[in-house]
Amino acid sequence: MARGSGNSAGVFVTGLTVIALAVIGFFAFQASAAQDRAEKHTPSAPESSPSSKDSSSGKAEDSKALPADSGRGTRVVYALGRERVWLVGKGNKVQRTYRVVPSTVSPSPGTYKVTSRSSQITGSDGVPIENVVRFADVDGVTIGFSAAVDGSMPNQDPGRKTGGIREKRADGEAMWVFATIGRPVVVVR
Repeated sequence: MARGSGNSAGVFVTGLTVIALAVIGFFAFQASAAQDRAEKHTPSAPESSPSSKDSSSGKAEDSKALPADSGRGTRVVYALGRERVWLVGKGNKVQRTYRVVPSTVSPSPGTYKVTSRSSQITGSDGVPIENVVRFADVDGVTIGFSAAVDGSMPNQDPGRKTGGIREKRADGEAMWVFATIGRPVVVVR
């Protein structure tokens, strides 16, 4: 009898091992596919729109124009009040700009660096997310950019502390390729 139960335990462990390896392989394939899609994607030209009034100064300002106080060099720029991100390459050239849904916890204006990345996890709001690029920590809440796997954009609950700055999936893929570990992230008002 003992011999028969040992064989079924071995078969069970082997089965679990095969399943675990399949799951790991699946996630590795997804991460690789996201990277391949992002590399094939040509960054869009900076968006353009009519000018709008800047309520603080009364001056006409293009809401999609790179903020003047956003530093120099290759960097990610995140404007809190405009809820917009710019991916800025060499020569201060904007490679891509897009709107985001801010997190309920925001970093203070300043310069940060990308500290970690995850190809796919579950967000603090319980939504499966991908292309996660983290750059700050505020009162124990990790702040970073991400895109929901299902393409949804959140309706933030201000009573809940979350650090996910949500992007559309295509924007998340562009961020993933651009914002490698150590890349500066400049946060402006």
